[in-house]
Amino acid sequence: MSDWAKQWSEAVAPISGKWTYQKSSEELRKLIKTGLLRFTDLTNNPARFFEAHRLVVDPVKRGPGFWIRFTVQYNLFAGTVVGLGGPAQVKALDDYQEKGQLGCFALTERLAGVNSGLVVETTATWIPDKQMFCLNTPTEGATKNWISQGLTADKAVVVADLIIDGKHLGPHGFIMDMRQNGQLVKGVEIGDMGGKTTGNDLDNAWIKYHQVMLPKSALLDKYCKIEDNKYVQTTNERMRIEVIGQRLLTGRVAVGQASMQFARMLYAKTKEYSDRKKCWSPGSRPALSDIPQLRSLYEEAEERMTKLDNFMTSTEKELNILLQQDSIPPVGLVQDIAVAKVRGVEEAIELCFRLKQEVGSYALMADTGFDNTDFLQCCKFAEGDSRILMQKMARDAVKAYKKGDKTGVEKEDSLAKDLADGGKENWDKNWRKVFGLAEAAMQRKISSRL
Repeated sequence: MSDWAKQWSEAVAPISGKWTYQKSSEELRKLIKTGLLRFTDLTNNPARFFEAHRLVVDPVKRGPGFWIRFTVQYNLFAGTVVGLGGPAQVKALDDYQEKGQLGCFALTERLAGVNSGLVVETTATWIPDKQMFCLNTPTEGATKNWISQGLTADKAVVVADLIIDGKHLGPHGFIMDMRQNGQLVKGVEIGDMGGKTTGNDLDNAWIKYHQVMLPKSALLDKYCKIEDNKYVQTTNERMRIEVIGQRLLTGRVAVGQASMQFARMLYAKTKEYSDRKKCWSPGSRPALSDIPQLRSLYEEAEERMTKLDNFMTSTEKELNILLQQDSIPPVGLVQDIAVAKVRGVEEAIELCFRLKQEVGSYALMADTGFDNTDFLQCCKFAEGDSRILMQKMARDAVKAYKKGDKTGVEKEDSLAKDLADGGKENWDKNWRKVFGLAEAAMQRKISSRL
């Protein structure tokens, strides 16, 4: 472990998942102000950025709450400013860091939940006379929903449909004050999403905007700006969902790795117990770890987790190069990142559930890590619901098949052929084949990197 990793581990060691969300948010402020991890490390030192995420995971001490709070702050909030902001906006992150200011990422809306993909109905209308944007929630369905850190944030990155001269230009990012002098800014309404089965050390909010006026400088302006009341593209890359979604890509890598880290730590702690736990057997007292079915599970889990770790490490390294170059990842890497997220989460869920079935009453005890396994449920729906991502994989496979790009994998090509004919009705009727095709595509992707 490097000197930096030791310092970071020591800094996060006291953090508990049993705290109130108010105390948890204050501890994040303190962690931010240490400067051990800079908001700009996402591009300046991406390997450190991902390592920090892995080191925050602790099945026994923390559960999902603080990890989500942390990644919202560093990846979704600060990372979006790094990715979409102009030089002055990125430089302002240093000031936010010195002050320990918290941010949230207001993307998800009430009628665009985990099964809906990305839909944005919140509007940001350019008002020429005022040289300002009017941020508004036009319908109940456009209410920002499940916004992590939304009750305690000082700042927010808001994704809204930009409207200029009556023309809808699609989702764009804006940075705004949520609070000034500790008070919500005029026109911002928030509420608590309520108690959860886990992670109550994290605040989750719904947010409505009632004609909130934002200055011209609120538009994250790396790719576009307003000149003479006209929309101007400032780079060869135009603003589009693939650009806004870059933080979802880094988040997917972090989520996949965190899921594997959770599973590894849970297995290690459980094996430490089962190595000591004696069982009855004629003529001997074997350790629980020596029971054939549990020993076999430990061996299988190690093999599967190592395979996925290698795949995700390879994927991360390729992504890190592009982050440092400020380049948009190619389609193949985007697909591999989706695989890392889905397989990392799903294998962790399966392996942890199976382990729970083999260790009896131990899995019912507090502070064993099993009480925080809903961490993985949170991961399943974070940064792109796993089912949505799998449907996208299947659609990509069908499109490629229609173009004549066969994979040479019999099962994958056969499923793509079955789904290639017919429309939505055929897709819905054969939903098992849809997910089967995605599974086959993921297995091919993993094998290609190993």
